Amino acid sequence: MSEPKKTALYDAHVRYGGKIVDYAGWALPVQFEGLTAEHDAVRNNAGLFDVSHMGEVEIKGSQATDYLQNLITNDVSSMKEYQVIYSLMCYPDGGIVDDLLVYKYTNNHYMLVINAANTEKDVQWMKDNVGNYDVVINNISHNVSELALQGPKAEEILQKLTDTDLSKIPFFFFEEDVNISGKKCLISRTGYTGEDGFEIYMKNEDAEYLWDKILEAGKDKGIKPAGLGCRDTLRFEANLPLYGNELSPEITPLEAGYGFFVKLNKPDFIGKEALEKQKAEGLKRKIVGFEMIEPGIPRHGYDVLADDKVIGFVTTGYSSPTLKKNIGLAMVDIEYSELDTIIEIQIRKKTAKAKVVKRKFYTKQYKK
Repeated sequence: MSEPKKTALYDAHVRYGGKIVDYAGWALPVQFEGLTAEHDAVRNNAGLFDVSHMGEVEIKGSQATDYLQNLITNDVSSMKEYQVIYSLMCYPDGGIVDDLLVYKYTNNHYMLVINAANTEKDVQWMKDNVGNYDVVINNISHNVSELALQGPKAEEILQKLTDTDLSKIPFFFFEEDVNISGKKCLISRTGYTGEDGFEIYMKNEDAEYLWDKILEAGKDKGIKPAGLGCRDTLRFEANLPLYGNELSPEITPLEAGYGFFVKLNKPDFIGKEALEKQKAEGLKRKIVGFEMIEPGIPRHGYDVLADDKVIGFVTTGYSSPTLKKNIGLAMVDIEYSELDTIIEIQIRKKTAKAKVVKRKFYTKQYKK
């Protein structure tokens, strides 16, 4: 086994007492003080995450917009400059290559932010589908560090370190060359927690300095360094998908419940034909939310049963720190997807009853 890669913040994580684990080939903190304390800090105050393991890819060229229109499911042609959109990237059969964020500078220049575990696969997929488009694809991941400052006090904390009026950056827009404590950064009003906040991109050599500066600026506001553990519970409560759980090559965006990001009215994109067919024929299965009625914590991969047969599997399950309930997401056969349907979760050697509920476990607190 090769050694996990280290972000520019590895030493800072050790210094702050982070419990380091191997995640997607990266040495990253799963927690510092503890999952629940960090989760609560993000919901009520602010948390600072190292997300430098994410992949960043530049797409440049006279046909960058046309190329991306063909590559992804969402509509790039409707984007304004300095806007961010969420999208899926699909295989011809409709299965998901990855989910990603698209940052638009101009019609000829974009940045894609992709999942760490998929970076090499994704970049290869992008290159394999260049065809005759006039574009250059450049994987800049190794030159970029990224911090995510998330929570209701995120703006107030970051504003202490910059003259840029952060209140003027709308949700899912970004600004480049923002001076934060003397360092140039790209800042977007985006995140993966269901709270207001920012994702901040910088040079590797500036990462540890800015990590310390932001935590210092937020000290009187209840900020905490936050790990991967609460990143997962936060995104799950807010019904945000995780690749490998709700999204995979075996799951289509329609089955996953993300049809909003699939623009079938576009002239063409990879996977369009398969997804049109699936929509026309009707889904045979889909991802639903569920809440445990009987004791037991559902976990990723557990079987879901009804009528004495397996009808699906849990994609994510937790004891929710915010809601104080045992809840989950599961892929189930379509006839069991109606709200209030009683299902059973196979938890080790026992089954425990649950009921299908809305996936909107937690109302997102984004600044619109």
